[in-house]
Amino acid sequence: MCADRPGSVPDYAARRSALRGLLVENRVDALLVTDLVNIRYLTGFTGSNAAVLVYTWDTRTAEDRTVIGTDGRYRTQVAEQVPDLRAEVARATVRRVVQLAGEWQLGRVGFESHSVTVDQHRGFLEQRTGLEFVATPGLIEQLRMVKDDYEVARLRAACAAGDAGLAALLEQGKLRPGRTELQVARDLEWAMYEHGAEAVSFETIVATGVNSAVPHHRPTDTVLALGDFVKLDFGAVVGGYHSDMTRTFVLGRPDDWQREVYALVEASQRAGRAALRPGAPVADVDAASRSVIEAAGHGELFVHGLGHGVGLQIHEAPGIAKTGTGTLLSGVAVTVEPGVYFPGRGGVRIEDTLVVREEGPDLLTHTSRDLTVVD
Repeated sequence: MCADRPGSVPDYAARRSALRGLLVENRVDALLVTDLVNIRYLTGFTGSNAAVLVYTWDTRTAEDRTVIGTDGRYRTQVAEQVPDLRAEVARATVRRVVQLAGEWQLGRVGFESHSVTVDQHRGFLEQRTGLEFVATPGLIEQLRMVKDDYEVARLRAACAAGDAGLAALLEQGKLRPGRTELQVARDLEWAMYEHGAEAVSFETIVATGVNSAVPHHRPTDTVLALGDFVKLDFGAVVGGYHSDMTRTFVLGRPDDWQREVYALVEASQRAGRAALRPGAPVADVDAASRSVIEAAGHGELFVHGLGHGVGLQIHEAPGIAKTGTGTLLSGVAVTVEPGVYFPGRGGVRIEDTLVVREEGPDLLTHTSRDLTVVD
């Protein structure tokens, strides 16, 4: 991962302070953080090996209550990226951080059970530190759901890189009959790089003709042809934050069935966006969009959830689906991406990235959602 770009700096201390509140609520004295994305969120460190210990009680200052460990490869990087924390440099990084927790007699230590392997957990216990290890999954992910101003700015920049990359692809005539899915995918990815992306969010989806009926089709040497739906699902990364957008085009004059299914998905997507508001149950947001497609008799062709959170990872909490739980909060960044897929014929998906706000969702992806015909 790249370091954060110049500009405003996240308030990492505030993030760790908020985490300490969750530790108290969960009755643990400390949290051992080993998930690298969560470590970046708490400290700004972007190396490939690290462990962080956040603990709740001490007679020293609040910032002394976090320790980051890494190995010798990152001695300089950790000093540059995390100058405000004590750093422990050791080849056995996690072992050293656990050792410190034992020396400080921290008592109950939470760990990220959703990312720690059985063997790693066994290793904690075999150190015989006298600590009680407690499974505490998802605490940092809970904090990460609500984006601060710094994060929204990065998300907005990532979405802008995606919008600009797609615009360049279209302006340069690189989405046209006779080209392959792979050619279009690679050109779109390169265009995003040229417009500010530091990476792509995921392998770009380009699906033409019958392939557009496959929700997560991987691009192949299939040639784009007149009469095809062409579905593009793609995203850019800026400052570690991901964008996600899907647009579906028609090559040449669309048939009536293509116009009808496109209009249906566009209406469904509009309803889903309108349902985004603080306090809304995520299942209700899914239902607002899904009911439009169900009323048209195609409910069984909408085969996935409506959307997901997005941020330092392309898929984050919350999940917006029929089976989703919880309610939306102001500041949560999510996608809204209904789709209708006719096997063996073609499909349409329209997706945007938005931030939930009291005054209405803040739309971060701006490419037109109107049916676009490409000759």
